Amino acid sequence: MVEHKEQAAAEIRRMLLEGTFRPGQCLSREIYDQSSHKVRTINCPLFWPDQIVHWAIIQVIRPVLMRGMSPFSCGSIPGRGIHYGQKYIKRWLARDHKNTKYCLKLDVRKFYQSIDHDRLKAMLRRKIKDKQVLALLDAIIDSYPTGLPIGYYTSQWLANFYLEGLDHYVKEQLGIKYALRYVDDMVLFGTSKRKLHKARERIAAYLKPLDLELKGDWQVFRVDKRPVDMLGYRFYRDHVTLRRRNALKIRRRVKRTHKRGYITLHDARAILSNVGMITHSNSNEFYKRYIVPYVNIKKLKEMISRADREQHQAGRNRGGENPGHGGSDLPGKHHEKGGAGRGYCLLL
Repeated sequence: MVEHKEQAAAEIRRMLLEGTFRPGQCLSREIYDQSSHKVRTINCPLFWPDQIVHWAIIQVIRPVLMRGMSPFSCGSIPGRGIHYGQKYIKRWLARDHKNTKYCLKLDVRKFYQSIDHDRLKAMLRRKIKDKQVLALLDAIIDSYPTGLPIGYYTSQWLANFYLEGLDHYVKEQLGIKYALRYVDDMVLFGTSKRKLHKARERIAAYLKPLDLELKGDWQVFRVDKRPVDMLGYRFYRDHVTLRRRNALKIRRRVKRTHKRGYITLHDARAILSNVGMITHSNSNEFYKRYIVPYVNIKKLKEMISRADREQHQAGRNRGGENPGHGGSDLPGKHHEKGGAGRGYCLLL
């Protein structure tokens, strides 16, 4: 299908113009999320035509959704990842001790699964007026029985949009000067515990008509007494460290890889991602003690660069096929020592 891009694009265009696109069945699998210690169901729609249609519709509605989005809503938004949120929390804690004296940390229970289809579609109709676009969004939303499926490209955008009103409510009605939301995780700062407790109660009341509720493990605490645990980091007034669970996970991965005596392409990418987290924190001693003696970062970068070049070339040789959805002969598909990875198992 992807070898004939022009014909595929023409067929997608025809389906969208004629309104004949119908979502297909998705593939579901369960994964264990080590960061939260939860089993999550991940749903993967068919590459053609579903994933392409999902991508296309977001390109159309993205400017509209971004227009009313709070600048302090991040996660699953281009340019607004973990380090975007980290920048603001660090700045607030360092520059304004008075208005960040206390912290309220909370999150929404079963957020994606609890999003109501009818309410979401009603919200979209207040934002979007094009009937064809709305019909397509309706079809995608209703293709899943309840809530929004984790794994759909559309879900992350629609989920953030579902809480857009809450972001403005916290800032404009509750008068919270500093607040940041990362999908369904929220952190608010204030001058007193009383103000934050009141904000929590009003946030819970705001969420109730949306069929959402807060988890019972919310916390209100004094920032100078303990760090703010958010975005995988622990924020202090004057420095940032890795969350303990993340630090332990990184140490175990590096130790396991070193003990094995070779490193796969998957390991190399994961370790470099971990190193990126470390460099955005004040964890130089951790890096020197637990990373530097066991892995050669320069070699990992060279390994990944070589794999990416060959993967790109393999895609071009197949007439432009997307490497991410190609056959099993792609570089990086074989990670076992001595396997068919052609140099992608790096001896340490």
